Amino acid sequence: MAIEWKGIFPAFTTKFTAADELDLPLFGKNLQAQIAAGIDGVILGGSLGEASVITTAEKETLTKYAVEQVAGKIPVVMNIAEGATAEAIRQAKLAAAWGAKGLMLLPPMRYKSDERETAEYFKAVAASTELPIMIYNNPVDYKVEVTLAIFDQLQAYSNIQAVKESTRDVSNVTRMISRFGDRFSLLCGVDTLAMEEMILGANGWVGGLVCAFPAETVAIYKLTKAGRIAEALAIYRWFLPLLELDLHPKLVQYIKLAEQQAGLGSELVRAPRLALVGEERTRILKVIDSAIATRPVLPDYLSL
Repeated sequence: MAIEWKGIFPAFTTKFTAADELDLPLFGKNLQAQIAAGIDGVILGGSLGEASVITTAEKETLTKYAVEQVAGKIPVVMNIAEGATAEAIRQAKLAAAWGAKGLMLLPPMRYKSDERETAEYFKAVAASTELPIMIYNNPVDYKVEVTLAIFDQLQAYSNIQAVKESTRDVSNVTRMISRFGDRFSLLCGVDTLAMEEMILGANGWVGGLVCAFPAETVAIYKLTKAGRIAEALAIYRWFLPLLELDLHPKLVQYIKLAEQQAGLGSELVRAPRLALVGEERTRILKVIDSAIATRPVLPDYLSL
């Protein structure tokens, strides 16, 4: 399956049981709800998927299960966030063997690579696989910026096709389009900037709160791209207090709690993360439950 890098790609959470094992039935329930809502692909093993605490064996289980569940309807994309180039290459080979149709690729973890090192890392992984790749550009959280100069070099690799744009500078969408035209598909990776970046020309949205609210997320994308801005904006304004949960260091706990309240997940996380307690949990629940109580009626966005 070739990937059309546009639309809504949830950064999927990893569901756990109370015994700290993978909860595949709950994972599958959410995934089917996402497909029914009209998502365009799913990303596994990212930051929101608690990648740093899941094993390679668990990643294999999740990827194979997701591939089976989607049954060819949408592509399964596996995230790679490794410290060593050799391990990133190994993970790319495993992803292909497990049935993933694409990769999301971060710069090297735990070492702040310079421009030359970052470019060579991406080139090495791209040269090792035929899978299409989306580069994750998030200098705020990961301290390495994928610059225009780096993307200029990456143009030579036909399987580097898309960018998860998380610089938190909406002007970067315009910079990328002005420099490269449509060479790279751009997907917003910051929930609170998604509509703004799509209006500026971004092709889609790698979402976090979509895990709990898939229909509303897809509706905003479809309405925006159809030019029905006022309708999209009304949903987006309702959504913003929820979307802001994506910006916090505890985004995993916050979004998993939202999934639980929406009936699509549970708040169980893997240590060292801990489920929310006390005033913090009460405060976040108020944001989530208030939004659910005022959930907008959506137009027939799937027909757009």
